[in-house]
Amino acid sequence: MISLIALKKNPAVFQSFTGLTLLAFYKLLTSFEQAYENDLLDREQGRTTPRQRERGGGRTGAFKRLEDKLVFILFYFKFYPVQEVQGFFFGMGQSQAWEWIHRLTPILNRALGYEKQLPARKTRDIQQILESCLGLEFIIDGTERPIRRPKDKERRKKYYSGKKKRHTLKNNVVTDKRTRKVKGLSQTCEGKKHDKKLADEQGLCFPKGSTVWKDTGFQGYEPDDVTTYQPKKKPKGKELTPEEKEQNRLISSERIGVEHSIGGIKVFAIVREIYRNMTTGFEDLIMETACGLHNLRLDYPLSA
Repeated sequence: MISLIALKKNPAVFQSFTGLTLLAFYKLLTSFEQAYENDLLDREQGRTTPRQRERGGGRTGAFKRLEDKLVFILFYFKFYPVQEVQGFFFGMGQSQAWEWIHRLTPILNRALGYEKQLPARKTRDIQQILESCLGLEFIIDGTERPIRRPKDKERRKKYYSGKKKRHTLKNNVVTDKRTRKVKGLSQTCEGKKHDKKLADEQGLCFPKGSTVWKDTGFQGYEPDDVTTYQPKKKPKGKELTPEEKEQNRLISSERIGVEHSIGGIKVFAIVREIYRNMTTGFEDLIMETACGLHNLRLDYPLSA
């Protein structure tokens, strides 16, 4: 059975299993403990019948220590194994693994919120967060992640993206160019939705005087009082001039930061591999949580 006691003996292996350094893990563990206790309180308040025994009574649980629960959910995010395999690694069956995955994911999300690592989601919150960023330089981009081919014909049509003949989900991410942290995250939608349309629907606003780097997917997206930079598309039947090509190269070299950020998010296979979970709303929760884990990793970089 995988446990913290076994993993922490080798920091490099620990990083590979969880995506975090030991320092980042223990920093998160404090908030995870608080979030777990708050979840227990919420469950107590939601009970409709009196408790028959004291908390902790009954048979021995699957985890002896809280830190092993955090290792469990981080391992799931990092590798996204099927639940039978997840259960095998942690000494439990598939159904028990399913229960712990769906119980611990919101707790992990709440813990990252306590650490102030989650991206803002609402328009007003995003604007307030962006106003506090030094330099006021941001990068906006859309990112897709694959899902299983829906059985329902209407859902197949809705989620078919046309890219590599896949069905996908999409989010727009706004990153701070200086720190590469994800500061804003749109709601999750079907992958075929245009990046600009998603930004318009979100009503995203940037602070006055900001500089925003974007790609051609945001053609025509020009927020008020904001300087934007976007590569120029090649005219139909024509070629770009050498000056235009050089300008595009310079813009792309500035925008590469958002690709690094998206790559940092997708270190966690749960938002990189084909998404399998069927719980409503879970697809949005895991993307937000993965962004929070990416932001935490930037504060506690992986050692060489």
